[in-house]
This record gives sequence, C-alpha cells and structure tokens, in this order.
Amino acid sequence: MVRGDVEQGYGPVADAFRRNFEQGREIGAACAVYRDGRKVVDLWGGYRDGVAREPWERDTMVPVFSTSKGVSSMAVAVLHARGLLDYDQRVAAYWPEFGAAGKADVTVRQLLSHQAGLPVIDRPLGLRDLSGSAALATALAEQRPAWTPGERHGYHGTTLGWYESELVSRVDPQGRHLGRFFAEEVAAPLDLEFHIGLPASVDRRRIARIHGFRTWEMMVHVNAMPPAFAWAFANPWSLSARAFQNPRVLGVPDNINRPDVQAAEIPAVNGIGQVRSIARLYGEAAVGGAGLGLTASTLDALKSPAEAPSRGLADQVLRLPTQYSLGYVKPFPAFRFGSASGKAFGTMGLGGSFGFADPDTGIGFAYAMNRLGFHLWDDPREVALREALFVSVLGEMPQRPDTASARTRHGSGHRRSRSGYR
Repeated sequence: MVRGDVEQGYGPVADAFRRNFEQGREIGAACAVYRDGRKVVDLWGGYRDGVAREPWERDTMVPVFSTSKGVSSMAVAVLHARGLLDYDQRVAAYWPEFGAAGKADVTVRQLLSHQAGLPVIDRPLGLRDLSGSAALATALAEQRPAWTPGERHGYHGTTLGWYESELVSRVDPQGRHLGRFFAEEVAAPLDLEFHIGLPASVDRRRIARIHGFRTWEMMVHVNAMPPAFAWAFANPWSLSARAFQNPRVLGVPDNINRPDVQAAEIPAVNGIGQVRSIARLYGEAAVGGAGLGLTASTLDALKSPAEAPSRGLADQVLRLPTQYSLGYVKPFPAFRFGSASGKAFGTMGLGGSFGFADPDTGIGFAYAMNRLGFHLWDDPREVALREALFVSVLGEMPQRPDTASARTRHGSGHRRSRSGYR
C-alpha cells in the first residue's frame, strides 16, 4: 500500500506513514519533506479513489482545501519582494474601491493577518463569479467589516484568497489575478505541479477523489474540534458558520470533486496539486527563497507573528486564541508545529492536510489525504508524521500540545545515502 523512498535516518516518518494505513486511518495519502533544499521524504500510498479502488500513484494530485492558503499567499510575498507591494500601505492605495464601507484605513498587513473583519461576504455568490469577475470585486469592495479592523482577528476561511487575488491584479503590472500569477511566477520557476483553478488540459484521472462528510456529521465528532467553534458552527447565523457558506456549494466538502468547482479560482480553498510540490515550495522558503527572488525582509515578515490586535488574540471565527502572519498561520498554544523558535509558518486544510516551512531546521513539510477527518488541525494521521520528523529524527520539540513537557528524544541522523521504501 505504501511506496516512495526516504533518506537514511528518516525511517521513523516512513514507519508512521505505514502505520496510518495499517490502522485503517487512510484511503489514500502522500507525505513529502524537503531539508536544506533537498528532498528527504517522498511517500504515497493507498487509493486515489476508494470507490473504484484505483491506486494513488506517484503523480497523483489532490485537493487540499485551506492548505491552499499558504501556497497562494506566496504569490503576494513575491510581489512584496519585488517592491511592488508594501505590507504597511493601505489596501485602498492599490485598490481604491476597497476603501468603501469603513475599510479606507485597512492596511495590507491587517488584511493578510485576518484582522480586517472580512471573513464573510454578504452578497450571494455563484461559481461563475469566482474567477476574477467584476461581480466578485464589487462584492469584496462593498463588504462592511464584522469588527473594527485592527481591533480583533478571525480566520478568513474562504474570503482571504479572493481579497488577495484582487489585490494581486491591482499590483501586478500585467493585471493578472492570483491563479495565473501563481502559475507563471511561483509554480513555473520551481517546477511545481499545483493549480489554483484547475486548467482544462489537466487529466482529471490523476486527481484523488475526496471522501468527505456532511456538515451534521461534524457534531458527532464534536470532541475533535474546539468546543466553542463546534457550537458556533452549528448556528447558521453565526460568524463561524457564515464564513464557510458562500457560495453555498462550498458548504459540502464532497463538492470539491466537481469539475466546475475545481476549475473555479478559489485561492483559499481549492488548490489542487502534488503533495511534494507543496513541500518543495515551503522547502524553498525555509532556505531563503532565492528561487523565487524572496528578500530577507519578506521572509522576516512571514516568520514573524502579526502584531496582536488591540483587543487580544481571541479568534472571532475559530473561537480560541490563534496567531497569524501574512497569509499564514503561526504556532499558537493549541497548535504547536515546527521548532521551538516559533518561526515556522504554514496553513492547515479541512480534513487533515497541512503544509509549512520551518526556517530554523530548513524543513518544508507537506501531507495530504483524501479521507477527510474532523480536526481543524493536528489530525492524528498528520501529527504522527510531524512528530516522527521533528522529535524522532530532528530532536526538536514535541508537536502535540499535550506533550509540551515531554522529554525531547533525539533522532538518528540525516546521512545523505538513500534507502528505498516500497
């Protein structure tokens, strides 16, 4: 069921990946790790389609839900590194219409750090509106913030990517929206196979089928997520529920399998690609980003947590204290990832996927699967892999909040010879 290879010394990651299948946790999945710019883990296994029993192959691509956010946000970082975008400039300086409805003073930094109060779009949207349309731009610009920007923060679960995309189109000299800009300026230089809006030319037989759940099933697994969020999400009028329900087609996870949903440009939600491409991108960022022309100041901004909102870190959508940077999630008490310095940055996705960079160790990590779990982060399958990497191999801090006081175990080295794992 498991294929691929790991470098010598990274066997604990392969063992954890295999155990996920042996314990019946997976249908299909992949995990990849880059260290100091070199691929050291490349594993895949199971079925890309559990109904048809079609195997997950080396070139299988998979929808990764909100893990897309971090991949997409690298496009904004590239614009900053080129001097075309200032994180501390007002968004309205680039996009005048954005300044309506009390948003005139919102900065790019506040927008990307989930502080702008824009997790919800009130105007109903359809799939036809989502790929850089005038209707979407109008809906974004006319939206009134749910709180005074800068006072609070809350996860912009769906909207962040659309705001980023419209901003990119206003800043890019060629006027490209995020999907095309990413393809040409991020994916192409690094030879990544990852799409934000699936092109018609892609063979859809290579795409893993997502095996999801209905919204009501989340309440059966309420203990897997923060209790306050679970109860808020059950109220369809709450900010927590409304943040994920427009357009309505996105409210059902299995709809990500629909060709029309995959073709739409939804940068925060519907990225589709190879898992090793996600790890490759984060691995590039972890070692300085020269392949993308990233500057030290850009990377310092990504590594540093955003300045805390004036009224504290309580997340108005996820309903517990969180931490963000510029399009990325940062480690916070309920979600420990990377090394102890806290410089790691990445994003997690619905169902259990996760990708991040850890500059202190030079690590780019990615995991994705097609059987959706119910955790908002720290899915047991994913965290087992991350724990094997950071604790058993690298000798870094435990990755689980409940093991914060555990004694650090040291790894077995990182020799460059390779051992196959078939």
